[in-house]
Amino acid sequence: MSGSGGKLAGYDFWNGTLKKARLVVAPMVDQSELAWRLLSRRYGAELCYTPMLHASVFIREKSYRKDGLASCEEDRPLIVQFCANDPDIFLKAALLAEPHCDAIDLNLGCPQSIAKRGHYGAFLQDDWELLHKMVHTCHTKLRVPITCKMRIFDDIKKTVRYAQMLELAGCQLLTVHGRTKEQKGRLTGIASWEHIKAIKENVKIPVFANGNIQYLSDIERCLKETGVDGVMTAEGNLHNPALFKDLSPPAWEMAEQYLELVDKYPCPLSYVRGHLFKLLQHILSVHIDFREALGKAKSVDVMSEIVKSIKERCQTDVEKSKSNPDAFQTDLPLPYWLCQPYVRPTPEETEKKQLEREGLKRPLELSSNGDSEQLSRNKMKKKVRFPNKQFDGKKGRSYEPCANCPNPKGTRCLFNLCKACCRKKTYREMVDCPPHNLLPKTKRERRLQYEMNEQKGKVTPDETVVKSNDRILTKTENELEYGMNLQIDGESERNDSTEEENRKEIENEKEIELLSLEASHKTADVT
Repeated sequence: MSGSGGKLAGYDFWNGTLKKARLVVAPMVDQSELAWRLLSRRYGAELCYTPMLHASVFIREKSYRKDGLASCEEDRPLIVQFCANDPDIFLKAALLAEPHCDAIDLNLGCPQSIAKRGHYGAFLQDDWELLHKMVHTCHTKLRVPITCKMRIFDDIKKTVRYAQMLELAGCQLLTVHGRTKEQKGRLTGIASWEHIKAIKENVKIPVFANGNIQYLSDIERCLKETGVDGVMTAEGNLHNPALFKDLSPPAWEMAEQYLELVDKYPCPLSYVRGHLFKLLQHILSVHIDFREALGKAKSVDVMSEIVKSIKERCQTDVEKSKSNPDAFQTDLPLPYWLCQPYVRPTPEETEKKQLEREGLKRPLELSSNGDSEQLSRNKMKKKVRFPNKQFDGKKGRSYEPCANCPNPKGTRCLFNLCKACCRKKTYREMVDCPPHNLLPKTKRERRLQYEMNEQKGKVTPDETVVKSNDRILTKTENELEYGMNLQIDGESERNDSTEEENRKEIENEKEIELLSLEASHKTADVT
């Protein structure tokens, strides 16, 4: 069927544009960038999403927009995901993105605290009127379909009504994460396929399932038990990008291939570090010395060298395991050097371990003299980084505030001001503050002296006679520096109603001083 404006909708969109995609890589903040999407497609991913993008930032910042839309010919089909809580802002962002993708997705599943503070993601799921307006606005005004990724409620019937509301608003494909917004972190638990199945049976648009996907067998089982049209995975893909091919290759091979793609399609170093920690998680738990090296690496080249070292050490273990298989037995289902999922402990197990750690934790004891031996391990680390930091509960060093604003004043400022306020004062009143290295008065006097000497023919236009901050300036440099200082002052006082009067006073003073200097020189010549 066709949607608003003649665009494909529902199953026509899934069959045609998305080519019946069943194996889907989830949108992941700072993780589903172009290089990772291409690696996932190399191993069977049929549809990928961009990382979640903030609609308001996407509109405002060109560089953010460019990074978020980075793609190539092989990176299709592609859906761009936004978080938003305003229909107009969401529409503006979607209009900017639609030429570069096959659909726009609204994130209604992020459960993190930052989403709660920003009022987006899963924390919009109780505001049905707003969500209906956001989805319907994009459905009627975009040339590409609008899709949604949602979480469930505890109550199955309410979850079904929620999904039907989104479908009625114009959503053309629905991804259902089978967890509530409270199921996160150590309380993640198991996703409910029962909720997903109920939604699939009560809507007429394609449905993707998300949650509990660690192996290819999980995908096949999910498709069979829920009847969904596709399966999306996030953590399973991060630990094993070859999951869709039912492969468990050596982790260093996946790391090497990813780094090759990063060389071709660069991304922030934090993204690369995050991916390598996920891919090599089980290796780093055995060879722990590489963990710190990888955490401190400052470039992709350094990370590549670390991966090579990991490869050499693991290959040695692989050879040893052939003659002595029992030497490398772990709790993992596969040898530690192979890509495999990270199995989260259940909430009950996590709570039990937390209680055990609390019982073993050494209480914080602070001596009166602040002896570091009485500090906890974390505070001892902070003490090394910040030697002047106090841990005795007393207030640290206090700063006297600037006379004009809450910022700390300069310790030696002649006017008891911070540098910003001091700059305004010195250039407005033409006075010097040597501790802040603000010398407008001195510079002006030198400039006037230079002009007087030039008028008398004592210097050539290119002669360097004016000194500023221990550096000799040419006439042009001096004029530029002086003009720049005046410009800074003018900008800071742009809204001041007396700006024009101050400027005229300065010019008058300049003329008076120039005339007085000329008179003094004439008198000296006569004498």
